[in-house]
Amino acid sequence: MDHITFLVAVVIVTALAFDFTNGFHDTANAMATSIATGALKPRTAVLISGVLNVVGAFLSTEVARTISGGIVDDALVSPGMVFAGLVGAILWNLLTWLAGLPSSSSHALFGGLIGAVWVGAGADGVHFDKVLEKVLIPALASPLIAGVAALVATYLAYRLTSRARKATVSTGFRIGQIASASLVSLAHGTNDAQKTMGVITLTLISAGALGHDAGPPVWVVGAAGLAIGLGTYLGGWRIIRTMGKGITEIQSPQGFAAETASTTVILTSAHLGFALSTTQVASGSILGAGLGRRLAEVRWSVAGRMVAGWLITLPAAALVGGLAASIVKHGGNTGAAVIALIALALATGIVALARRNPVHAQNVNDHHEVAVRTPARTAA
Repeated sequence: MDHITFLVAVVIVTALAFDFTNGFHDTANAMATSIATGALKPRTAVLISGVLNVVGAFLSTEVARTISGGIVDDALVSPGMVFAGLVGAILWNLLTWLAGLPSSSSHALFGGLIGAVWVGAGADGVHFDKVLEKVLIPALASPLIAGVAALVATYLAYRLTSRARKATVSTGFRIGQIASASLVSLAHGTNDAQKTMGVITLTLISAGALGHDAGPPVWVVGAAGLAIGLGTYLGGWRIIRTMGKGITEIQSPQGFAAETASTTVILTSAHLGFALSTTQVASGSILGAGLGRRLAEVRWSVAGRMVAGWLITLPAAALVGGLAASIVKHGGNTGAAVIALIALALATGIVALARRNPVHAQNVNDHHEVAVRTPARTAA
């Protein structure tokens, strides 16, 4: 425990705070379609998802190893760099949550870390070949694979049930959605909780508390699982609304197809150690499910906003992480304190803006647009 300095403790707490934001930011990945179709009540959905996120965290550590010893050189990383990277990731998560935009928490984390390590340790600190192999290629391939799989599954679901009573089909697929959405939650915990495990493990390695190439200790696995589970239970209602109602009007066969496709892609990638974005996978599945139903309306403007968000997430988080790392590098603990205060002030402001137009369990299915109201001007 002698290696756990004050800065290391701050980084661990900040990593768990990111994990918490990851949970409520990505609840929609598992439960948006089930809530939209009425298969699960909103509060029941987020409770199931939160519990299964915790369980999923204990199923694998391959993705955690990719982060702790894959995309950056753990021998060149300092706790201050990790802290700076986490700040960039957290702020991007909160900004996109405010806008109801299903961007990638994973890419926010990778971008923040890459930017911080690049500034703090130079280009040699980043393994760009691993970034390409484990992050960028899966980012391009996974939503396409999930989308095609969901499209085919949706088409087959409607073809196979075309002569059955509509009410019976709807009820049957809603029951199936309970199982498929639960599997997505389990897969989400397996994939996304590991990213925080990897960050904390990287911090402990950089501080000398663990050896190089070490895996996450049990207490790290448990803490990361609980943090993401709690965040998931609180429910990222703004993003749930966008994914459940914004991309297309989801019916139960589409929801079942989308969730099944997402689960398959996420669990396969977790087994292979690919740190992909569960948000991109789930969004691709929903889009594919929309295209797979005849006469379904796909809102391409919303899909375009999502894709734009995907493209800028990693570089935007990298920029913030790099700026924060520069301040920490030159200011030491004082610089870290300044960054923490700035981040806290910005996070508080974002939450205050969100309260002007709240989205919650009672109104999550009301309308697909998520906007932030500005105070009305008084008449002169």
